[in-house]
Amino acid sequence: MRTTRDIRGRDDLDVLLRRFYTAAFADPLIGPFFTEIAGTGLETHLPRITDFWERALFRTTDYGRDAFAPHAALHSVRPLTAAHFGRWVQLWHAAVDGLHTGPRAERAKGQGERIAVAMLRRLAGPGVGTAGGGGGFVPLAALELRSAA
Repeated sequence: MRTTRDIRGRDDLDVLLRRFYTAAFADPLIGPFFTEIAGTGLETHLPRITDFWERALFRTTDYGRDAFAPHAALHSVRPLTAAHFGRWVQLWHAAVDGLHTGPRAERAKGQGERIAVAMLRRLAGPGVGTAGGGGGFVPLAALELRSAA
């Protein structure tokens, strides 16, 4: 169902994020963080995360939440690792690539990688998630996914 067009606005983000989070919630590795630990339903999560990505890609909405705080709360219950963030990146790339192509789609994938690395570093410490760190290099999962496509 890939289109030949780039991500154009909130309606595209809604479709993309619904596809991504449907897969993420069902994923055996990261799904429990959403469904069991956070207890978040898709319809509750979707408006908030759409605001976040609309701001990240279009600078059009006022996302006033602390994006790190919910991840820190999850991490305090069950540690989030490079494997978790790597899987998130894989699913994010697959969702974007499955629907869109273009500069904004590429920026969304790059932004997702940067967010994953930043979250992992803040949660687990600066030596984790880097090429020399012991926790795995998050973007590697995305690069492997790209090479397989």
